[in-house]
Amino acid sequence: MLYLRNLTYYPTACPTAILKSLNLELAPQTLGLIIGPSGSGKSTLLEILSGLADPTSGGVFWREQPLIAEELQQLAGLVFQFPERHFCGGTILEELRLGHPELTTERVKNALTEVGLDHLSLKTPPHALSGGQQRRLALAVQLIRQPNILLLDEPTAGLDWSMRKQLVNLLAKLKKHWTLLVVTHDAGDMLPIADSAWTLNHGILENLGVSSQESVV
Repeated sequence: MLYLRNLTYYPTACPTAILKSLNLELAPQTLGLIIGPSGSGKSTLLEILSGLADPTSGGVFWREQPLIAEELQQLAGLVFQFPERHFCGGTILEELRLGHPELTTERVKNALTEVGLDHLSLKTPPHALSGGQQRRLALAVQLIRQPNILLLDEPTAGLDWSMRKQLVNLLAKLKKHWTLLVVTHDAGDMLPIADSAWTLNHGILENLGVSSQESVV
């Protein structure tokens, strides 16, 4: 179980908090959805949850244990908005093995199978993939790390309706084995598969009390 308790974040030399006493509970193997407009603090929250930034007060807890940034970096896998812009490998295999030179072929295939890319050649350049395939590869890059939580920042941004639908269906399947927290400004695609949902506006988090009624095609 992931908990946020009175989590507050003030940027350096800024009198106004970006995040204001946030409280949240996210159960294992569920998909949580945070909905908010641009500038509401969504990306800042993901940076804190992934250990890239420290809260000013309050904290993040996993199974009732408070976590510091280094522990959060091990716990969570963050998929940035437009993750394809961050690809560095010349091939799918190189991209998956970045930082993991000891990675076995079996683990590579398992990660690609989870995201539906196991039919592709490992020699395929990431930038030769379609937009939807690139998002799936970005997910595989994080799954390789075996994180407890997958954090996704606007995962359907820039995709056409067909690719968005495919990605949403994939996330609905992934939550059977992983815990997912998704932030977005447009909940239309994601709300049907969310087990819990919140709005984040002006740094204030409010629970929508959603229970998913997904229909995966």
